[in-house]
Amino acid sequence: MSLRTKVDFRRLLIGQGASALGDWMGTFALMALVDHLSDSAAAVGGILAFRLIPAALGGTLAAKLVNRWDRRRTMITMDLLRAGMIAVVPFVQELWWVYLWALALEAPSVVFLASRDSAIPDLVDEPDLPLANAAMMGSSYGNIPIGAGLFAAFAALPLDDGWLGSHPYALVFWIDALTFFVSAYFIARALGLKGRGAPVGETSDSPAFSDGELSVSPSRLRDAWSVPLVRRILPATAAAAVGLGALFSLGIKLVQEELEASDIEYGVLIVLFGAGAGIGLALAHKSRHLDLLVLTRRGALVMGALVALMSQSPTVWLTFLGAVGFGAGATVALTSGMSALQARIPQEEERVLAFSAFHVVIRIGLGAAALGAGAIGDGLNGAGLPGTRSVLLASGLLVLASAATVRPILDVDVEKARE
Repeated sequence: MSLRTKVDFRRLLIGQGASALGDWMGTFALMALVDHLSDSAAAVGGILAFRLIPAALGGTLAAKLVNRWDRRRTMITMDLLRAGMIAVVPFVQELWWVYLWALALEAPSVVFLASRDSAIPDLVDEPDLPLANAAMMGSSYGNIPIGAGLFAAFAALPLDDGWLGSHPYALVFWIDALTFFVSAYFIARALGLKGRGAPVGETSDSPAFSDGELSVSPSRLRDAWSVPLVRRILPATAAAAVGLGALFSLGIKLVQEELEASDIEYGVLIVLFGAGAGIGLALAHKSRHLDLLVLTRRGALVMGALVALMSQSPTVWLTFLGAVGFGAGATVALTSGMSALQARIPQEEERVLAFSAFHVVIRIGLGAAALGAGAIGDGLNGAGLPGTRSVLLASGLLVLASAATVRPILDVDVEKARE
């Protein structure tokens, strides 16, 4: 049955798309605001770290809350909380204030994502999971170029007079807040999202749970790691995040310094990445008959190979072509990995925990790679070495090596998982 007939999924997708667009606008605005307040590249890097640190704590919190609360109510609450938080950013023009809210915003985001992903299998049929995940992932990451363009357009408006003109990017933050209200509205209408995990007091058959609650250990990912499928997928997921983070961090240096391109051409690079993500959606749907782990591995292999090749590109045009393929590979790898977790982990508690770990790994990988790749690249460049190209090449090879470890699940594996 077509996803178009799944009314509740369509409402969730529309709401997610609106809030993701606003969130990318807000992310660019936070980075620009920090640059405006500090005129420091290190400070801009710090804002990325502050937005990603809570993911490590939020993964455990997300699993606990989603398991106890009504999913629809959880997502609405997180949307309204984020709307209020982002709306007050412009009222204090101090660096510590921006850092504080960048840090705080990620916690409700991780809770929302864990609840959203654990609910999708209840809204669509199993054969439609790859397409559903591709659409959801596309609504998130496909909005990067659109969000960047809208941020630039609103930030360029002539607002020199009055209070608004003295508070840079205030309009962008308020539009971001509005998109969270749009998301909450559509989710409130999705009645099929009602539901929760096992009530407290009931036991789970999974060793990762006791007395109906997710166990919280010093190692945040240990319980998720006890699920065999998670052990197969997370290494490639982490490597894919590293590839994304390194390219986002060093892509501008590659294009503008190594290839002597303009700011406009860098913008074209981001747009082409988004176009590649759209192609990845179509490829994921067309290849849905294949094993999901095979698709995850192939997508990650494409990502790694293209990052390595782009690092040695002699012209900006070849880099443009690589960006399209990279976007497609990233979308196929991540959506297929998500689909495998949803389709092959039947117990809701384990599924929630797996997705909490999935998003924690992606966010930490992106943040660590963006900051680490930038710092190492700058250090090597300062020493007279080709730092940008060398770090991108190393990240591509790392993705390739990790992708090679992803193995399809054989029938015997499935039987063991059921025992």
